[in-house]
Amino acid sequence: MKIGTSLRSTYPVADPREGARWMVERAAAAAAAGLDSLFVGDHHATGPLSYYQNSPILGRLLVEWGSNPAGALYLLPAWNPVLVAEQVGTLAALAQGPFVMQCAVGGGAQMGAMGAPPKGRAAVFEQHLAVIRRLLAGEEVDGVRVAPVPAQRIEVWIGGHAPPAIDRAARLGDGWIAAPWATDEEAAEMAAVYRKACDEHGRPPKAVVLRRDVHVGGDEAEARRVAQPILEGGYRGMDPAATVVGSPDLVAERFAGYAAMGYDHVLVRHLADDQKEVLASFARLARVRELVRGL
Repeated sequence: MKIGTSLRSTYPVADPREGARWMVERAAAAAAAGLDSLFVGDHHATGPLSYYQNSPILGRLLVEWGSNPAGALYLLPAWNPVLVAEQVGTLAALAQGPFVMQCAVGGGAQMGAMGAPPKGRAAVFEQHLAVIRRLLAGEEVDGVRVAPVPAQRIEVWIGGHAPPAIDRAARLGDGWIAAPWATDEEAAEMAAVYRKACDEHGRPPKAVVLRRDVHVGGDEAEARRVAQPILEGGYRGMDPAATVVGSPDLVAERFAGYAAMGYDHVLVRHLADDQKEVLASFARLARVRELVRGL
C-alpha cells in the first residue's frame, strides 16, 4: 500500500501569497514524511476563494519534492489538448521522478466557464486524451508537435465513480481514482467493479487509487478535537464515515483495510484548516506508513 497526498488548493486567505506559502510548506512536509506521491487538483472559476492553478503551483511544489511520482489533475473537456500536452511535457521535465497525469470528465458550472460543451463531454474527454497521448509520445497530430516531451512514458490515472466512468478508466487508463466521498462499503464495491472491468478489457490495473480526507492526531482524543468541529459543520457535504480521523494506529488500520479491498494507493487530503495542525498530521503520516507496511 502506497500513501501519497493530493494537496488542497483552495484557501480563504486575505493575502493570496499566504495560501501559496501553505501549499509549499505542505509539499515539503509530505516529502519529509516520505510519502509516495504528490498531486494537485483542477478547478476553475472559484472566485472569491483563491484556487492555485495546477500547472504553475505544481512547478513550484516540485522544488520541495523528491524523486517519487508527482502529477496533476486535468479536467480534459475544459482544456485545449495541445495546451495540456505542453504543460505536462514541461512539468515532467521539472520533475525528478515519474510524472502521472490524472484526468476526469469534470462537471458543474466551471465547465461552461471554460468553454466545455454542455453535453457529450465523455466523448470529448476520450478525443482529447488520445491527442494528448500522441503528442506526448512525440507524434505529429494535425500538423502539430509539442516539445519538450517526457523522457519516460506518462502514466494516466482516470477518476470517476459512475459505472461508465469506471469502465472508461479500465479501458483507457493506467489506473483509476475512486471518489473521496465514498464510504468504505461503497469504496469496496467500486474497487470490485473496476477490477472486473479490467478483466473484461484484458488490461491488468497498474494503480487502484482511493482519495481520503484525513487528520492524524497524536492520539484519538487529539484527532477528534481537531476534526470533530469540522465534520459537524458539514465538511464538503461528505459523510463523516468517508473520512479517516484518528491516531496513527487507527489510520494505519483503516488504510490496511483499503489494501484488503484491492486498493494499492491512498491519496490523502487534510481536512483541517489550521496550518500547524496540518503539518503535524503530515509528520505523523510517516508513522502511518511504517505501521501499514508492518501489518
